[in-house]
Parts: sequence; C-alpha cells; structure tokens
Amino acid sequence: MAQHKYYLNDALKAKAAVEQKTEDGEVHLDDVTRVKVLSPGLQVFKRFIRNRLAVFGSVLLITMFLFSFLGPLFYSYGQKQIFYKYDRQTVNYAMAKENTAYNGYVIDEGVSVERTVNNAMNSNIKSMIAAGEVRRTLVGADAVYRIEKLSDEIYQVSVLDAVPVCTIGQSTVKVGEYNALSKTIKFTGDEVEGLTAAAVKKVKGSEGEFTFGGVKYTFKKGATKSYTLYGEFNGINYAAAAMDEEFETALTAAAAKGEDFTFRDAAYALVQTGDETHDVYRVDGAHPAKVFTRLVVDTFTVGAPVSNELRVNALLNAKKGGSFTADGVKYTVSNENGAIVVRDASGAEYAEFTLFSVRRYTGEDSMEYRLKKAVAEKIEGMIRAGEKTGSMTYELPMQNENGEYTYDESGALQYQDTELVISQRETGEYVINAEQVIYVIDMFSTPSAKHILGTDGDGFDVLARIMYGGRVSLMVGFVVVFLEIFLGVIMGGLAGYYGGWVDMVIMRLVDIFYCLPSMPIMIILGAMMDALRMDTYIRLLIMMAALGIMGWAGVARLVRGQILSLREQEFMVATESTGIKVKDRIFHHLVPNVMPQLIVTATMGMGSVIITESTLSFLGLGVKHPLATWGTIINSVSSASAMAHYAHIWIPVGLLICVTVIAFNFVGDGLRDAYDPKAKR
Repeated sequence: MAQHKYYLNDALKAKAAVEQKTEDGEVHLDDVTRVKVLSPGLQVFKRFIRNRLAVFGSVLLITMFLFSFLGPLFYSYGQKQIFYKYDRQTVNYAMAKENTAYNGYVIDEGVSVERTVNNAMNSNIKSMIAAGEVRRTLVGADAVYRIEKLSDEIYQVSVLDAVPVCTIGQSTVKVGEYNALSKTIKFTGDEVEGLTAAAVKKVKGSEGEFTFGGVKYTFKKGATKSYTLYGEFNGINYAAAAMDEEFETALTAAAAKGEDFTFRDAAYALVQTGDETHDVYRVDGAHPAKVFTRLVVDTFTVGAPVSNELRVNALLNAKKGGSFTADGVKYTVSNENGAIVVRDASGAEYAEFTLFSVRRYTGEDSMEYRLKKAVAEKIEGMIRAGEKTGSMTYELPMQNENGEYTYDESGALQYQDTELVISQRETGEYVINAEQVIYVIDMFSTPSAKHILGTDGDGFDVLARIMYGGRVSLMVGFVVVFLEIFLGVIMGGLAGYYGGWVDMVIMRLVDIFYCLPSMPIMIILGAMMDALRMDTYIRLLIMMAALGIMGWAGVARLVRGQILSLREQEFMVATESTGIKVKDRIFHHLVPNVMPQLIVTATMGMGSVIITESTLSFLGLGVKHPLATWGTIINSVSSASAMAHYAHIWIPVGLLICVTVIAFNFVGDGLRDAYDPKAKR
C-alpha cells in the first residue's frame, strides 16, 4: 500500500484499528484505513473563520492597516504640509496716530546726554509747554543741561560748561560738625559767633532744630557724640568768592522773573530748586547734543532715504528756513501751511514733517505720500467733527484672484477705487481697513475634491493627518501590548513555575501595579514632559513605555494561573526526567501552551490601549502637535463651538477609533471561541 502522510490522533487510530480487525483477530495499523484529520492550528483557523463577526473584524483591521500604512504612500499630501489660499478679505491696511512722544535725534556724536536726563526729556518739554517756558536749565549727575525751544514742536538740548556761583532765596546750607564731648563746632565756612554756646544748650537727642540770630538751624546725629548742623538762610549764598552789588541787583531781578541773564558779557543760568530758590551757574559755553520733536517725516517718493543728518539739519533750520547741506547734497526747508517741507536742489518736494504718523499696519513705511496725506486730512476732519469712525475712497493697486498686482498693456500698474474704513481705538490710534486679496493659510476649509475631508485649523489636510495618525495610534497599541506581554510572560512564568517566595514576591508586586492610578500618573508625567519641553518623538516613546509598564500585571496573573495548572502534567514530568534546563521548561514548554490565551488577551487589549492613547492625546498629555494621532486630531477641535462647526474633522476620526476598537474586540472574541470552543457552549 502506498504510504501517505496523515495527521492521526490516538483516538482515531484506536477507532480505526477496532473497525479494521483481520480474520485472525489481530490489528495491523498499516492496513488501517487512513483518516485525514486537521492539525490543531488548522482546526482553530477553521473554527475562527466560521465566526462571521471575527471575520468581519479581521477585514476591518486589515482595511485599517492598509489605510494607515499604505494609504500615505499613494496620497499626495503629508501630515505636516500647510496649505494656503488667496482670499479677498477686509484687512487692517494701515494705522494712523498723532505722535505724542518727543523723540531725540543726535546733533553731535561727541556730546552725550546721560540716560536719566534723556528719559525725562518728554516730561520736561511738556511741563515747559504747560508753563509757557522757552528755556529751562537742568542739573544732571554729571553735567548741566539746557532745553531750548527752537520752534513749535522742536526743542534743542545742549550740554553747558557751567560753574556754580551761588544760591539765591531760601536755602539749607551745611554749617559744620558739632562735637558734644569737646563742645566745639568745626565750621564748614565762616564761623558764626555765639553759635557754639547755643548748640551746647540746644543740641540733644538724635535730631532737632533751634533758632539763633534769626536763622533756623537743624541738627542730626552722626557718629559717636557728633552732630551735623544745617542752617536755613535767605538771600544770596556764594559757592566761592562773593560778587559785587551790581551783580546781586541783576541776579535778584532775574530770580524774580525766573529767567537767565547776562552780566558783564557773562551768561548766567538759573536752576529752580524750590518755590523761591534758585541755584546760579555761570555758563562758559554750550554744546548742542540732541534735537527733540514730535514731528514725523514722510517722503514724497516711497522709499526715499532720510538720514539722521538730513532730519536734524531740517529741524534745526525749520524756524528760519533757508538752505542746508546733508550727506553732501543741498536742500532747502520752509514752513508751508503749518508743515515743514524739505525740497531738493531742483526745487522738487522731497520730504515733509507732520504730527500725524501714517504707516502700513505692519509698521512699514511703504505707503505713497498722497494716500498718507489724504488719510491725515480725513482724520483731522473727523477730529473736528467729533467722529470716531469714517470712510473714504481711494485708488489702491488692483489685485487679481491670486493676489498679484495687475498691469496694463504698457506695463503700468492698474488701480481701482477702494473704500477705506477709518475707526478710532480706545487707545487713540486710527485703524484703516481695506478689502484686499491676500495669501492666507487655508484653515477649516470644507471637504472638496482637493481636500476630501477639508483642512484643520493649521491648514493641514485632514485625511492625510488621519492616515498618519492611524499609523501612530496602531503602533502605540502594538508596542504597548507587546511590552505588556513581554513583561507579563517573564514575571508570570517565574511566579507560576517556582511558586513559594518567588510567587509571593511577584504577586505582591502585581498587586501594587494593580493599585496604581494609571490616569493620574499619566497626567503628572505629561505635565513633567511639558515643563521639560521634550521632543515629540521622545514623548511618544516615554508614553508607550509608561503604558506598557503599568499594564503588565494582568498578563502576569493570567500566565501564572495557566502555568500552575500545567506544571504538574505528565509532559512536564518528562522534561524534568530528561534534564531539560529550567528556562527551557518555562519558555519552550509551558509558555507555548499559554500562547492561545495570550493571543486573545493581546488582541482584546489592543483596543483599550488605542482608546487610552487617544484620550491622553486629546487631553494634551500624550503626543504633541504637529505629530498626528487620532487623539490630537480631535483635540484640535475640542471646544463645543468648534465641534459644532467642524464636524467633518472629528466625526471621521471618532468613527475610525470606534471601528478599530470594535474590530479588535471581534477578533479577540473569535480567537477565544476558536481556541476554547467548549467555553462557548
């Protein structure tokens, strides 16, 4: 009889032998009618494919994998590709405001103004305007400065060569140091007769005051038994040699008016230090340092240069007019209708100084002069009428649907009438809005032929994001489950085989991991990674490791229970008698017998891992933008209003998560029934 290879189990062999006895009553297995029987693996497969839900789930999973891993290879868009579009929108075209701050421009680089004086220049100039002053002298830490009004809105600051002369009015002067032990006064200047005796009687305690000779004295305790004496004097107190009566007469008259004065060809400056007190300085020279103004400059030709030298010389000569040279070029400056106009050598208008600053909303000075002038005049009219909003029509460059400027046949730029809407903000600025074609990110576009599921808030294609997000979500599921199985098999195998104290230690460890609050731990971990600003891919690895480490306890308990029931069976006795190593007994003979249960556990656990990852990403604790996962895609429209308006983004992702999880559950149920058909009955 020809030899054929069949798969027979012992029961079928015995049955066939009994049915095929020979005449002599003996059984010859070679003569047995061979019965073809499927292997255990094929039997499981046959039972699995009979389960319609399991087959349906398998088809869904295969579809998901093809969609996520092969789909991006054939789809033309990437997960981080940003899409733009041309759109006609009302945009903030320009901003206008009346300049209120006085800005300083350097006249001479060799003359510096200390920072504190420079910072206080705005308040000083405004107080001068309020008081009607045209000149003011300031004393800084290192020098004496003079602010002088050149013309309306133009002020010059100079550093003075100043020598202190005296103080006029009521002033507090240090008289000397009183020693209470020796009862003597060491006078700073001239000795005051009788003051020592008065001090002996009056100077007590830490501080105080007394009157002597019609002068009020104050004292303050210093070192041991030492006091500093001050006297409040009226009149003129000289810093050095006293001047004659004619000087004092001229000084008194000037102090009454609070004005500087000239005496015998010498200039003197007064610095007010009190209500009726002035410090007096002799001015031996003045060095112009800066010119301050509220005026802003606009050129008649867009982009024409305005150097610091041109600006400064124009401001310094604005009042008297005439010509000046800047950067080697001759210019003229004049006052025309309240504006300072600068013309070049040919007489053509070059620049104009005005109080209104009109610039593009981005801050660029790229608007043509005529438009700036028209906007400024419109705003001035609104101010006179007390209006906060207004509109005007002006010719702006024409744009096509691609945002490109259009030109006529001769190459000249075409213009079209555009309505400009001007509105005043609470802060005082005026915003000019205009309708223009602009190139913007294509955010939240509806599904179309170009973008099947539309775009999200970042201009990404939603379908591409879903495909790439499926890769990450499925990969997380497989990696986490593999890590759980790996750790669970090792720990459960050791606990089940060895028993005793090994089993006790491992099971107590399992109990600890069962008690760990996984979601709070993941929230804390996510917050730590946010604080450390970790790379997106490192976050992904850490998240997978954390989920795997916290999920192995259930697998370990399952493996332990199975091995406890298997280790006492005959085949394990045979492995011990043949001297097989312990690790081989566990991982080559025991664990393979637990694999059916592990496969079912892994398959059914895959869905829960995907849900956990999606939940963490939705909460912003998992994978971070711009890496796509199904959870981060839903997170991008997490508010109630966004979900209502952009259902085309989150509904497909939610359906894919549901379908994938259900498919894994169908496959898990099918495998469980196929491996253990009796359990179903």
